[in-house]
Amino acid sequence: MRKFMARRATVRAATVAFASTVLIGPLLSTATADTPDQLAAEKLPAELVTAIQRDLKMTPAEYLERSEKAQQLRDYATGFRSQRPDDFAGAWLGTDGKPVMAVTSLDAAKIAAADGYQTRLAPISADNLENSADQLNMWITALPRDLSSAINSVAIDFLNSQLVLSVANTPAGHLLNLPTLIANIKVMLSPDSGGPVERRPMGGDTYITAPTPLSDAALHSVDVCSFGFNSVDSAGNPLNISAGHCNPNVDKGIGADVYIPNVKNLVSSPKAGSFVSSNLGGRSGLDYSVIKLNDDAVRAGMDQPVVRGANGTTLAITGVADPITGAPVCKSGQSSTFTCGFVVADRVETQLYTAEGVSKTVRGFASSACTLGGDSGGAIVTGTLALGITSGSNAADAPNCNEANTQLAQYGGTASLGIPVRAILSEIDANSGGGIGSGIQVRTRSIA
Repeated sequence: MRKFMARRATVRAATVAFASTVLIGPLLSTATADTPDQLAAEKLPAELVTAIQRDLKMTPAEYLERSEKAQQLRDYATGFRSQRPDDFAGAWLGTDGKPVMAVTSLDAAKIAAADGYQTRLAPISADNLENSADQLNMWITALPRDLSSAINSVAIDFLNSQLVLSVANTPAGHLLNLPTLIANIKVMLSPDSGGPVERRPMGGDTYITAPTPLSDAALHSVDVCSFGFNSVDSAGNPLNISAGHCNPNVDKGIGADVYIPNVKNLVSSPKAGSFVSSNLGGRSGLDYSVIKLNDDAVRAGMDQPVVRGANGTTLAITGVADPITGAPVCKSGQSSTFTCGFVVADRVETQLYTAEGVSKTVRGFASSACTLGGDSGGAIVTGTLALGITSGSNAADAPNCNEANTQLAQYGGTASLGIPVRAILSEIDANSGGGIGSGIQVRTRSIA
């Protein structure tokens, strides 16, 4: 999220940058056995093709193929963990694109190998590492704010059977005394997290919002965010999924209006809809909002099954997917448009602070795609499948991705926090009470 006009601190962007990590756990809902079809490589927009080649060093066909392999591995790993929870220790796509299953016993390794997967023996199961992560996060939330704010994120690294704690390279970060009851904690020092950036909002997928109407004379600032996935519920309501922290009234439990920015005269910006529900942290740890689009937005075509990137180009969405380490991803956003990377952690938890100073634990997945301030709420895809929406980044205060890549290279490069869309859909439906959002689904386009 960005502030436009007067600066006002809101949510601190998450910093996430680690080596290959993975978790297939309760955060993600069970994947279906059938992987949705995707668009053919020649049907991808030219700007997305450029981002794939630039950021992933892949051809469009290789990008789509690896995305499909990732979902096939996700399906297999979900079933394997359900049947043998004590033996499952993680799953990922290697840098060569080959699927790997981590297990805790030779018997389990034989089963996975017989099914065609590379295997790796691990000393600790996924369940045990996840329990340790929960203990660590409970310890973090009990710390005073001056200490807890120095902790950027917690991730699970199954390649090394350890937790990865990303700590800001500040005096407060150096003062932390980690709990000795939790074994295998690796501390990574990272630059202090970024904040809001004062830059002109771009066109395409941009929206602005404020706690009160734009005509309010007492209003000093507006928030700039990105539309995510267009969706529809069982009643036919046209909806868009974005980030929860983009709702300026999320702490108050009320909505706010959403506008398409008129940069020359913000007060005259046309209204596109309103937040009808939002969540930031809480029991689920999700960061999402639901925007109900108005009739003007629908007539303008804003409810279509596409996400927007550079120069107004659109990518059709053909299905929904789940994060798994090694999967290729690309994201759209109003600041950095299309950028690509890989999923580097299936479970990441970070503390975000609202404008009122309230700490919120947010849970999602990490990718290496560059994300800038204002990209919050934008769509993250793998292939042409909806994967998640952008929540935060370690490059939020960078002016562009080239500079972000250079400055953060010594810390492992750019990294972004995404919220899994399938988990968002499940929670929206469960909390709808049969009203708006009941039976919500991402709008998709059939390729038949």
